[in-house]
Amino acid sequence: MKEKKGPIDFVLFADILILLSVGICMVFSASMLEGEAYYGTPYYYLIRQGIWAVLGIIVMIFTSNIDYRFWRNKNILMFGFFIVVLMLIGVFFFPPVKGARRWLGFGFARIQPSEIAKIFIVLFLANMIEKKGQEKMQRFLTGLIPGILITGIFVGLIIKEPNMSTSVIVATVSLILLFAGGAKFAHMMFLFLLGIGLAVVAIILEPYRMNRLTGFLNPWKDKLGLGYQAIQSLYALGVGGLFGRGLGYSKQKFFYIPEAQNDFIFAIIGEELGFIATFFVILCFSVLIWRGIRIAIKCKDKYGSLVALGITSIIAVQSSVNFLVVSSFMPVTGVTLPLISYGGSSLLFTMAGLGILLNISRYITKDGVD
Repeated sequence: MKEKKGPIDFVLFADILILLSVGICMVFSASMLEGEAYYGTPYYYLIRQGIWAVLGIIVMIFTSNIDYRFWRNKNILMFGFFIVVLMLIGVFFFPPVKGARRWLGFGFARIQPSEIAKIFIVLFLANMIEKKGQEKMQRFLTGLIPGILITGIFVGLIIKEPNMSTSVIVATVSLILLFAGGAKFAHMMFLFLLGIGLAVVAIILEPYRMNRLTGFLNPWKDKLGLGYQAIQSLYALGVGGLFGRGLGYSKQKFFYIPEAQNDFIFAIIGEELGFIATFFVILCFSVLIWRGIRIAIKCKDKYGSLVALGITSIIAVQSSVNFLVVSSFMPVTGVTLPLISYGGSSLLFTMAGLGILLNISRYITKDGVD
């Protein structure tokens, strides 16, 4: 007898659309000056983000209608692994953009393979953990090492682009899944400390990363250099006050904050719409994370539960890092705000992952909870 599907989690679905709508609106507001200056039209970024948003909604609807257990197929996972690795290697054959090789393709058709890697590592680890079982996951060599090796390959290739922020997100989400899958606390602490050590080495080996750390520790020492972005972001948040300057009236987007429509769009939200709007955005992300964890807890099988946890963790970790960077609680790093920041492949694959999460919500248990 075919398993009966329920409706998708409507609260989660509505929350995703609200965040997407806020994102499109704020991308237009934050980018109109740059679009006019460099591309001759204030609608340049709006049109592109709108196209990606439509594609993202189509992909989300598509993945929300595919049984999430389809993605555990061994052949699909093997094929997916080689494709993702080839794509991560392929970026090195394309010309760098702003000093980094992170994209495949040219012009509008560029995609970022590291965005695919974030979703794939969740599907791979969830399948591996379920097959091994909790008892095997408590063994370091036979339980954790296979997952660590796959994660290590992805992290190594992504950090080589260079893209340390995304590699840290991939590593963090992997550790969350391994711990949720039954790994021993002692093993996880070892991996966590090892990761911290490797991150420190990566920072020391690259002068620009050391400069970012220095700028974070004392941004006012070099206001026009290392501390520039952090100070401009804090200024935007500060002058916004409770209700903001008004939609479209940001002064920081007049080329004071670099990448205003990307990494620092949250600062523009604070400046134009004030504390009320920033609180609303954080609340929307909190609702998304709450519904994702709820789906993970209520899911009928371990695989679906881990996939739901993994996709939710990507959103939680990435949004948290962005909030901390913009408010100067972390060194400046290139992490976009999911569903809000400008960026085609980031939006597309985030929507694809959320579609899988919506599909899992159709199979959660209904009895005794809620």
